[in-house]
Amino acid sequence: MAKLNLRNPIIFFDLETTGTDISKDRIVEISLIKVFPDGHDEEYTKRVNPEMHIPESSSAIHGIYDADVAFAPTFKEIAKEVARIFEGCDVAGFNSNRFDIPLLVEELLRAGVQDLDLRKHKFVDVQNLYHKLERRTLVAAYKYYCGKNLEDAHSANADTRATYEVLKAQLDWADPNYQMDPKVIDRTEYLENLKNDVDILSEFSTMSKIVDFAGRMAYNENGEEIFTFGKYKGMKVADVLRRDSGYFGWMLQGDFTLDTKRELMKIRLRELGR
Repeated sequence: MAKLNLRNPIIFFDLETTGTDISKDRIVEISLIKVFPDGHDEEYTKRVNPEMHIPESSSAIHGIYDADVAFAPTFKEIAKEVARIFEGCDVAGFNSNRFDIPLLVEELLRAGVQDLDLRKHKFVDVQNLYHKLERRTLVAAYKYYCGKNLEDAHSANADTRATYEVLKAQLDWADPNYQMDPKVIDRTEYLENLKNDVDILSEFSTMSKIVDFAGRMAYNENGEEIFTFGKYKGMKVADVLRRDSGYFGWMLQGDFTLDTKRELMKIRLRELGR
């Protein structure tokens, strides 16, 4: 498989959680593989006490129950350790741009860790690469690219390792010197769009340019922040804040992520000239 061409270490990671609500749900397991520019990697996996009941519907997916994490550390207890691991690294995952990264940021903010600014890091979402090229799931991607069945699917560690292997296999397919039976697949999309370069992979795997990790605000073609939801969808955030000051207060008091509220506050202060 292809060796990643890296300028910085890159972290492949996956979260198992109490649910899918970024603003309310909690991490019950985090697993990551930190790949260094020389090709060696280090693994880190921790069970986490979410300080709330794990719904049976979630436990049925990842196999982690309340009793399994009763004596595990809370995320607040490991937050600084996790932040140190991510410092200076690019980040990769499967559906990570829409779920794992926003939820991780929310947990870090909830734990009072604000020194790690993931917006300065490159993100490679392997699911987005896959969907743009083939449009399937991680289990199917692993079978498709790696020719193997994914054992222990929905185990954070297994999913993380599979994501890393899928990306390397995708880069093999994008390498014109990699020998494949041309009858098996038309590799034109891979050859044209994928390069063994994190900047290019990050750009290609980004579906839209978001302001906050939950995607409540995004940048339009002019680089201006706009709302992506609700009655002001598509309108510039600055214009809405000027016309409807109550909307700002409603969002700060509402069921939005801490990260969304932080980015909204930055825009508000900027518009006030502070």
